[in-house]
Amino acid sequence: MTSQPTLTKPEEGPAGPSGPGSGLQAGLKNRHLSMIAIGGVIGAGLFVGSSSGIATAGPGILLSYALVGTLVVLVMRMLGEMSAANPTSGSFSAHADRALGPWAGFSIGWLYWFFWVVVLAVEATAGAKILEGWIPAVPQWGWALIVMVVLTATNLASVGSYGEFEFWFAGIKVVAIAAFIIVGGLAVFGVLPGVDSDQAGLGNLTEHGGFLPHGAGAVLTGVLLVVFSFMGSEIPTLAAGESEDPQRAVTKATNSIIWRIAVFYLGSIFVVVALLPWDSQSIVDQGSYVAALDSLGIPNAGEIMNFIVLTSVLSCLNSGLYTASRMAFSLGQRGDAPKAFARTTRRGVPQTAILSSVVFGFVAVFFNYKFPDTVFLFLLNSSGAVALFVWLAICFSQLRLRKIIQAEAPEKLIVRMWLYPYLTWAAAAVIVFVLGYMLTDTEHDGRSTVLLSLLVAALVVAVALVKQRITATRKTDAAKG
Repeated sequence: MTSQPTLTKPEEGPAGPSGPGSGLQAGLKNRHLSMIAIGGVIGAGLFVGSSSGIATAGPGILLSYALVGTLVVLVMRMLGEMSAANPTSGSFSAHADRALGPWAGFSIGWLYWFFWVVVLAVEATAGAKILEGWIPAVPQWGWALIVMVVLTATNLASVGSYGEFEFWFAGIKVVAIAAFIIVGGLAVFGVLPGVDSDQAGLGNLTEHGGFLPHGAGAVLTGVLLVVFSFMGSEIPTLAAGESEDPQRAVTKATNSIIWRIAVFYLGSIFVVVALLPWDSQSIVDQGSYVAALDSLGIPNAGEIMNFIVLTSVLSCLNSGLYTASRMAFSLGQRGDAPKAFARTTRRGVPQTAILSSVVFGFVAVFFNYKFPDTVFLFLLNSSGAVALFVWLAICFSQLRLRKIIQAEAPEKLIVRMWLYPYLTWAAAAVIVFVLGYMLTDTEHDGRSTVLLSLLVAALVVAVALVKQRITATRKTDAAKG
């Protein structure tokens, strides 16, 4: 069993009261964790990327979201079981380390860090485009720099400041999408007065070529397009390590994942495809949510949605930087990254881990502006399948850790995976199937994404195995000497 990151109260710590190196601190309140859990499943990809899924699968995109949502619920249940028994900022990486071996924890931890560093560049650029449209006097790269610097300062201040920012970012997202579902739902059923909703109705689900206008196979293609918008559901299990009651936070986040996905994903996409015909040109031109708001005659729909998307982008950036730094901190704690990554400030902030993640984020932003179709495209594609690799690692870790926990401390099984081990194996099989199906997808870069991601994963695993071999040799030599 590997050592886990330390967690101290702000007034405690081995280095004295609030002393340097005292470890992470329990600075996240219950309201922070609740909103992080709710907002974590609402990514900017839901608002921006859903139009391509609708164009591909028609109303059948609802089945794509339902399939991926079910998979995420199962994976989160497994992760919740492990994290409730052993809350840690390393989350699934630390669990993989204990269950499968140091090579697994090393590999999945660095791959996940790499994923979020690339996401920082994507989200910073997306936010900069919106801000430049509002204030063109500042160039796009300038806005990207400003956004990154502000959120870096927030994360460096304290974990509480991260939680407070995320509380409000996520709150705006939740209120906006809830209002969209309510207003749109009333229009779909013809009980919303004073708006232009002639096109709205349940008939949009079956007319215009039927519920599956492009056949059942399009549902699987839709899965490939929407699966990555669910990444972020696991963030509460990392953040729980810095909460006052980690087990309660993990249990609550795990138990609420079903209704969060059902309401925010399935609910909002149902409203979109019921408000407008799936083949409406406005969905392609304006984006699904803007087109839906426009169809209701709501003025300035585009600007309203830009504000919501910007909030989602800032939320994703904030959480991405937090998540990458905590994963780097955990890797440092376990000896899989430089020891400096595991050092904390007086406020319990892993400063070096944050700054290192930001530096690589800035490098990725530079590549996005300078070499968007070469270097950055490689980074984007090579990190694209990491979400599925992480979910697969969670499945195999849970299969092993359940037996370990039952043998060592069965009272820690506060959250239990349903129908263990059958549903765990079923989820793993679905993930492998999705990866295999992506290899057949040339139209949406699925094949290149999987192949490049596998290449990067193979390199990281090779480094992990070499490191593990060197460590084992040194221990043997030390024992002999």
